[in-house]
Amino acid sequence: MAYQSAQFDAAIGAAAGDDPALLRELRSAFAESVMRQLDLLRRSRCDGNWCVAADRLRGVAASFHATELVVLADEALCGAPGDPGVISRIDAFASSLVTQD
Repeated sequence: MAYQSAQFDAAIGAAAGDDPALLRELRSAFAESVMRQLDLLRRSRCDGNWCVAADRLRGVAASFHATELVVLADEALCGAPGDPGVISRIDAFASSLVTQD
């Protein structure tokens, strides 16, 4: 099942216009960005790296109006580096990002 949010869909739709290929490309770019920051969170070994990855994740989420992910990134920023609970929730969110045709 794909991630669905009215704000997210509106932001992506506005950027892509009537171009379905661009819509898929934007969704893919968003998913790749989320996965990249999730990987950095998993590999963070200090507070600084954790905060940078969480802040970047928050920025990606905010730019695409993915409010659920903004909340998760804020949770990571307020939590302890390496928190398996927040990593698991972000991973679940990332898993819901499938490209729609």
